[in-house]
Amino acid sequence: MEFITYEQEGFVGILTINRPKALNALNSQVLDELNETIDSIDINETRALILTGAGDKSFVAGADIGEMSTLTKSEGEAFGKKGNDVFRKLETLEIPVIAAVNGFALGGGCEISMSCDIRICSENAIFGQPEVGLGITPGFGGTQRLARIVGPGMAKHRLPGGALCQVPRLKKPPQGKLGCFLIHILHSTGRSPAFRIFIPLTN
Repeated sequence: MEFITYEQEGFVGILTINRPKALNALNSQVLDELNETIDSIDINETRALILTGAGDKSFVAGADIGEMSTLTKSEGEAFGKKGNDVFRKLETLEIPVIAAVNGFALGGGCEISMSCDIRICSENAIFGQPEVGLGITPGFGGTQRLARIVGPGMAKHRLPGGALCQVPRLKKPPQGKLGCFLIHILHSTGRSPAFRIFIPLTN
């Protein structure tokens, strides 16, 4: 794998999109590796999955516009379907999936975070669907998932203008490492199915 790393910490899987020089943007290779990694997770040995991006600046900055700009109409449709299929696989995984959002979660990054059961954010997390500025609509399921999560009214307010949303200032996790904090929570909850609830980081 060139752009995906996977680690197993006890019963917790940690999947990292590792393309920091491109702000972890999603190209075809990243989606293929992500799909292969999800398929390889041993559900019997893994209670939860953490999805994050490499570095502190970006979770996933979106789809790779450089690659998309070279695609024909049919290739673009295939790219959109590939992303949708991978995100749906993540969404329907048999274990809880937590997005550890560190920095930009824009376009496809916002969409992949919405495919997770839980989103826990660092102080610099920024969400948005800015595709409208490029004359395109969210292509990886964002129009459907955003409305389900925040409600149709708020989704209609956010999507047409491509507005960005920064999370409120939150308490830093222990050691300043979001991943360590999440693993601590997961191990302390054991097998409790109630872990699917949102766990806020508050003062």
